[in-house]
Amino acid sequence: MRRRAVDSGVMGLLPGEPRRLNGGQLRCPYCGLLQDRVATLEHEWVLLEPDMTPLAHTVPAEHRWIETSDGRVTVYGVCPPDASQRCRIEHRLACSAQRLPDLWPWLTTLRAENGRRAERQLQADPEPPEPLEEWPDAG
Repeated sequence: MRRRAVDSGVMGLLPGEPRRLNGGQLRCPYCGLLQDRVATLEHEWVLLEPDMTPLAHTVPAEHRWIETSDGRVTVYGVCPPDASQRCRIEHRLACSAQRLPDLWPWLTTLRAENGRRAERQLQADPEPPEPLEEWPDAG
């Protein structure tokens, strides 16, 4: 693809790909691995996991970073994304030395409630239920 550029008031075509904003790589202060420093559309920086582009639909909407043609990234919250769309994720999600954020608060709440329910059930009836010989809808 070619792009137009203004240089000293003269409009012209520049050959090749658009210039990338090169942020480079930094070492994570927690795990010591490299992470990509990438500019956002909001003129800030985000630290992304290098060499990883999962399918966007496998990543929660608020954690999908999509690369634009100039090399910057933006959060892509479209649900559901195109099935073949790839994205980037922040290194902090993949960092083994950092605590994983609560990606789905409702799921964390459900898990906690299920834990309390299981405790109450165990206290009320300490005997495990008898296994079914057949599934109710089988036959």
